Amino acid sequence: MSTLTSAHHIVDADPIAFNQLAVERGWGDGLPLVPPTTERVAAMLAYSPAAPAEVIAELPPLRAPCTVEKLAINAVMAGAPPAAMPLLRAAIEAMATPEYELHALNATTGSVMDALVVNGPVRHELGIPFGTSCLGGVAGAAPAIGRALRLVIRNLAGQVAGVTSQSVWGNPGRVAGVVFAEWEERSPWAPLAERRGVAGSAVTVFGSMGTMNICDPLASTADELVQAVGRGINCPGANGYLTGLPFSEVIVGLNPVWADIIGREYTDVADVQRRLQQIAKLPISDWPERYHDTFEAAGRVDSEGFVHLVADPGQIIVVVAGGLGALHAHALHSWGSTKATTWAVGG
Repeated sequence: MSTLTSAHHIVDADPIAFNQLAVERGWGDGLPLVPPTTERVAAMLAYSPAAPAEVIAELPPLRAPCTVEKLAINAVMAGAPPAAMPLLRAAIEAMATPEYELHALNATTGSVMDALVVNGPVRHELGIPFGTSCLGGVAGAAPAIGRALRLVIRNLAGQVAGVTSQSVWGNPGRVAGVVFAEWEERSPWAPLAERRGVAGSAVTVFGSMGTMNICDPLASTADELVQAVGRGINCPGANGYLTGLPFSEVIVGLNPVWADIIGREYTDVADVQRRLQQIAKLPISDWPERYHDTFEAAGRVDSEGFVHLVADPGQIIVVVAGGLGALHAHALHSWGSTKATTWAVGG
């Protein structure tokens, strides 16, 4: 007898028939789904020590309970490997914290997506990319893991475009998210999760407005490279320059070649963060007069008349990843007042 607790639907074993049913029921994202048979879901649950009916979290906007079994069902449909269950659970738990602001993130007019940065041994166990094309294009488990989370947000949390979600433009990441790892072995600093208080296998979830390439073929010294990255993240339309927000964050991804050069002179990553915070600023005169009072009331204008992208250096989250071709850094700006949240995997 099945130990599964969710409602069962008898459908044709043919994947095309299942996908037709999924479209009719609103279960899918427009891409083909793997039929979540009892056997496939059971294989997924074998990687979880918890009971299938255990509630991991209640997810807004519907405040629907995400049980272990429902997570497994969506993971099967996304094509995620069973071994990804502990990582998926950790990500759900992190996304459900008040700091992540999942309700606002799901309902916003912004084009926000979920980005996951993975640390520790689980990177290798699941083959999460951290080198060339780590943000997209590497065949493997990462896109399916991101898609599993997005199906949970769609099917359980209830994020429906034009209904509960008012995103003006949307984002390709709302289908499969972004899932990548830090190249810890090539970083001159401690791993991101460890710096955030979680050692070993961990995931940091981040509500991002998308990815942005930063390119500079001429910079070669540590200071030149930090200057190039600081200029690159300094976009007037970025979340950090919205006048009504109390704070913002930005992930800065340094390729291993640049990180090695920078790390020789900036042995403490906090010094990199401080320097980037100093560089990423714009004169208040760049905004119309009616903006000035709002920035000044929020304490965002410094003594020299500049507005900084982030108020605190700690809000610049530095990771090392990417290919060895150098030339490029990458940035992921936050959305609203959501905070990056780090959670132990299997803890």
